[in-house]
Amino acid sequence: MAVTVPSLLRTRQPERHGRSQRARASGGTPCVLIGTDTYPPDVNGAAYFTARLAQGLIARGVNVHVLCQSDEGPPGVEVRDGVTVHRLRSMPSLVHATLRLTVPAGTRGHVEQLLRRLRPDVIHIQNHFIVGRLLLSAARRHAIPVVATNHFMPENLFNYLHVPEALRTAIGDLAWRDFCRVLRDVEHITTPTRIAAQLLLDKGFQRPVEAISCGIDLSRFHPSRDAGTTEGGADEARSRVRARLGMADRPTVVFVGRLDEEKHIEDLIEALPQVLVADTQLVLAGTGSQRQRMERLAAEKGVADRVHFLGFVSHEELPLVYRAADVYAISGTAELQSIATLEAMASGLPVVAADAMALPHLVEIGRNGYLYQPGDTGELAKYLTTILSSPEERIRMGEASRAMAAPHDQANSLARYERVYRDVSHSHTH
Repeated sequence: MAVTVPSLLRTRQPERHGRSQRARASGGTPCVLIGTDTYPPDVNGAAYFTARLAQGLIARGVNVHVLCQSDEGPPGVEVRDGVTVHRLRSMPSLVHATLRLTVPAGTRGHVEQLLRRLRPDVIHIQNHFIVGRLLLSAARRHAIPVVATNHFMPENLFNYLHVPEALRTAIGDLAWRDFCRVLRDVEHITTPTRIAAQLLLDKGFQRPVEAISCGIDLSRFHPSRDAGTTEGGADEARSRVRARLGMADRPTVVFVGRLDEEKHIEDLIEALPQVLVADTQLVLAGTGSQRQRMERLAAEKGVADRVHFLGFVSHEELPLVYRAADVYAISGTAELQSIATLEAMASGLPVVAADAMALPHLVEIGRNGYLYQPGDTGELAKYLTTILSSPEERIRMGEASRAMAAPHDQANSLARYERVYRDVSHSHTH
């Protein structure tokens, strides 16, 4: 929920200013300005992480503001889900149907005014593009330390930018060199997993990189609590959820995320006819540029009646999608962590995942699921069959998934970020 507050900065600024000074002097909670090029209502992992981070920090008593692009065009200030969000003037993206981009011209003055009024102890940027660069430059002028979190992989942009396959390696190398140049002087850099941290080092970043999980809300994502302690009770609970979501009541493989090129949804659809458990269905929750192509592929493979496109799922109903499933499958090859996979694990689902990027970080083969070679749909189908054909295996792996997801409780991530903010703020003033 968003509430427009045109004069918020003017009416509240004296309080913010004083609190920031006390934070510097006493080592208390700092004032944090989070900058990002994507924020709800945008639908993507970086936007959701940033919103959860801001909301979670505010719930812990941290003084947080967010700077991002306007979701409608004109600049303004609003309160969204308890977070004060400062929106910069934006324009439609030429390569993405829903994403808007900050208009750089004329924004420096807005950023300067905001920093003078808030006087943040720390700036936390979520990317190195338009808003990130604006804040990096301003932070240096105002001697404010910067924390950066990386959600970037060139592969996630190639489809939108229509980069030819033959040029992707060269353009990817250029993009990584730009990344290293822009963020080389930040005080602290984080990324969601150790694998993602090692990727930055392999791409030439020459500073220490800390892995901090994006975190998940274990109070929202959990197995159905009305399932009882038997498999029969779990089956009944799943049946009720499927009916609520308009799904057929049959063995269910689920994927949650964008239906875009780097997600390789075709693996999941092409594997479905090879799954040896009768009437297995694939449920895809999300939107994206590849939906129509995937619908055509499902028809070509003769499984259109068993591929269910849920489309966009609301925040409130998302936990139900996982509770409707028997197993979670993910075929993406450019995941820096995969929050959706963690949510599925917390919900008690076994996982079959592509053996690519950070996904192996979430799967212990034979314990909570399996890894398959990207593109090998026969192998994917074999593992899905193994799990779906054995209720005992499914329960055992689901319990292991839940246990493995527990350390990713967002409370742990929020506490670590608070410590990072205090540390960089303290070291910057001494």
